[in-house]
Amino acid sequence: MKYSAFYNIMPDGTVKQINPFTGNEVWAVPERASKPTQNGATPPELASLEGVDRAHICAFCSGRYLETAPEKFRYVRDGNAWHRHDYLLADQYSATTAEFRCFANLFEIVTLDYWKQNYGYIPSPTDLEKLHRHAATDAGMEHLRSVVEYKRAFRTNRNSSTAKGNGAGSTSGNGNGGNGIASGQEQRALSNDEILALSEPMYAGCHELIAARHHYHPNGTTQADLLSSGRLTPGEHYHYFQSTIESLQRIVARNRYVRYVSVFQNWLKGAGASFDHLHKQLVGLDEWGASITRQVTMLKKDPNAFNEYAANFAAMFNLVFAENEHAIAFVGIGHRFPTIEIFSKSRHARPWEHTPEELQGVSDLVHACHAATGAEISCNEEWYYSPIDAVVKMPWHVLIKWRIHVQAGFEGGTSIFLNPMTPVELRDRIVPRLYALRDEGAVQNVLIAEECNIAPNPLNYYQ
Repeated sequence: MKYSAFYNIMPDGTVKQINPFTGNEVWAVPERASKPTQNGATPPELASLEGVDRAHICAFCSGRYLETAPEKFRYVRDGNAWHRHDYLLADQYSATTAEFRCFANLFEIVTLDYWKQNYGYIPSPTDLEKLHRHAATDAGMEHLRSVVEYKRAFRTNRNSSTAKGNGAGSTSGNGNGGNGIASGQEQRALSNDEILALSEPMYAGCHELIAARHHYHPNGTTQADLLSSGRLTPGEHYHYFQSTIESLQRIVARNRYVRYVSVFQNWLKGAGASFDHLHKQLVGLDEWGASITRQVTMLKKDPNAFNEYAANFAAMFNLVFAENEHAIAFVGIGHRFPTIEIFSKSRHARPWEHTPEELQGVSDLVHACHAATGAEISCNEEWYYSPIDAVVKMPWHVLIKWRIHVQAGFEGGTSIFLNPMTPVELRDRIVPRLYALRDEGAVQNVLIAEECNIAPNPLNYYQ
């Protein structure tokens, strides 16, 4: 294997990289590797949380359940036991406290109207029955009305200011015309039937959120103590993953035109988050997208490509830094941002096919990598897996991208992307932090650095 075609360290220390799966050309120039990303750096002084009502910080918080779309399910913890509650009614929300909640994104990327108008998609009678069941109580109808009116007000404000972009006016899923409500009628009160029609995306749409219970860590003392993925316990993170996978399965089952579900997490504003409240997003798509298509094409030519160009490649250059029985983590090359890659070793190519033990292994490594990253670093978490209609198998893998710099004109003019951190520098920042976290008991089920087995071809997806 001639890895030199993808990874070269120049005499001056510049690391030139080409990602084998995307073709991205990336340079890591030593003089630019001085970004303030190291864990332990002193953050700016932030306001104390003393006296703050932590259950009412944002619309995703546990004291503001009725400000989001109706729940599709929630997980409630009772000691060490976790229980799922499906489609609670509005007047049942306050009876329990959700550790994780699944509900529709009010401002969809791919809207319900998209599926209706392009494919003739019809919401299932089951989904509509759940909508009408929620609306059958006074509290439920008031809940739907308040959410719909919020969307409508947001859209009206956007339209009146002639704003552009992906606001409510362009992504709400049931905009003007979709349900016979003309723009001239925006200010009048809506009938119950109109509320029900505008509420359909909340039950039949394919853009969902999984939101965590806490905005700040329960032991946090200042606004710096946001609850990130790495600040969950390993057990909590497992159920966060499990909730996400269950949402993924439901989207696929709900809409036969969905060929792939994009799963991602934007952490902090620098990574595109609208809320500094931990949540994942899932968006059903009618195509794979260019990245997945390219990777599937590679697998048709070489079924072992992910071992050769990912795990084995990383091992040859000592970029593997963590491992357990079911997953392996290493620094990726050829990414526009410093990137950690976590691969499942399982024969199963899709997240929902993993056994509980395999899911626990992947979850533990992803959790450990987030913990080592630190809550103060903006990052994206992206999931990749074998599409439901693919005939080749791609291993489930998760990328964590540190959004610590802004791309500028050089990248646009050359298609060479500057990454401020070399792969080795990223590895050397992560490893000491992992040792410390393991000693503290904050992460579990992880071998670190020299402890890793790093056997050839550790990914078993092709078998």
